[in-house]
Amino acid sequence: MTKSELNKPASHPGHHAPLSTSRKMSGLAVAALVLAALNLRPGVTSLGPVLEEVRDSLSMSGTLSGVLTSIPAACFALIGSAAPLLARRYGAAGAIAAAAAVLTAGLALRPFATDSALFVTLTALSLAGIAIVNVLLPAVVKERFPDRVGAMTGLYSMALNAGASSAAALTVPLTEAFGGDWRYGLGAWSVLAAMAVPPWLALARRRPPPEADRADANAPHPPSSVRLSRDPTAWALTAYFGLQASSAYIIIGWLPQIFRDAGLSAQTAGLLFSGTSLLGVPLSFALSAVAGKLRHQSGIAAAIGACGLAGYAGLWAGPATAPWLWAFLLGVANCSFPLALTMIGMRGRDGAAVVRLSGFVQGFGYLLSIPGPVAVGVLYDTSGGWRLPLSFILLLTLVQVAAGLLAGRNRQIG
Repeated sequence: MTKSELNKPASHPGHHAPLSTSRKMSGLAVAALVLAALNLRPGVTSLGPVLEEVRDSLSMSGTLSGVLTSIPAACFALIGSAAPLLARRYGAAGAIAAAAAVLTAGLALRPFATDSALFVTLTALSLAGIAIVNVLLPAVVKERFPDRVGAMTGLYSMALNAGASSAAALTVPLTEAFGGDWRYGLGAWSVLAAMAVPPWLALARRRPPPEADRADANAPHPPSSVRLSRDPTAWALTAYFGLQASSAYIIIGWLPQIFRDAGLSAQTAGLLFSGTSLLGVPLSFALSAVAGKLRHQSGIAAAIGACGLAGYAGLWAGPATAPWLWAFLLGVANCSFPLALTMIGMRGRDGAAVVRLSGFVQGFGYLLSIPGPVAVGVLYDTSGGWRLPLSFILLLTLVQVAAGLLAGRNRQIG
């Protein structure tokens, strides 16, 4: 053997291990992201189809049933604000793993509550887990996929919509499959939640790939000198997020009733509402992927807002004249949610900044979303029709567009 051959670095199977490990970690992160997103809404949307049976079984009052509809936004706002603290102590992945376990426990125990108060408590427990994951997923996207924020946000937004739609559609068939017992129909969703725990535990034990180390939210970070409460972009994002959430809750709670009051059948109204939800599955991915490649997202926010204005104006003028068009336009308008998540990831300077920004925006944003659906109900009862409530919704949508124009500017917070 020559001297040059002796001095040549040895080649061995482990020589390319870092690249292989990085790819495996990336695949694990994608799987974990999708599984977490699939579980962000079934705890909410699975309840509506069997709420009547739950009320009858637990002797639940109408007032308490109303409380159930307001719990999600309240939990997302109040519990979600604790997510940055948990991420600093346990890392984003560790906090999500714990939150997924809490969600699993809440969904598994909730169906076996013996009274309505315990049922509401266990519902709040499951929503607390969702609240933590809500806030931390944008940060995980930033730290694990810093160059693909838009595409990965679109992927998990698409999974979120798929989970929400599946739970709304399958809870009754699952209930019937188990002999008509709603407890099993609801409890079945805890299995999906349990599947999200192992990959997040695995991620919590390993550092992100080297290219994301600079945005590693799984390591301690010095506190930022920027106070979000004094940052106009943070407040614009908060307003945009809160108003889009308010619009989404209004659509969920009232759109079928608007169509039924216009003379359409309950079945048709249900199909129209389902159309608005299902449309978000492919659009969420496409929109976020495009938004992530742009320096400014103001134009997309304006276009989505224009669809919302057109859809609500159509309902104001005549819900039954072109119902599928109005449903389509409102389905596009609902894509303001993945856009808001994408902008949170784009505006944060690094993973730690995104954790703080996400907690701030979602905490105050969900609080801001609570009065809207209630106000619509009050205006509907007061006026006896939908023109006054829809005028109010149109006003909210205009404010949302203005907030989106500001939030979409190329600004960095961190």
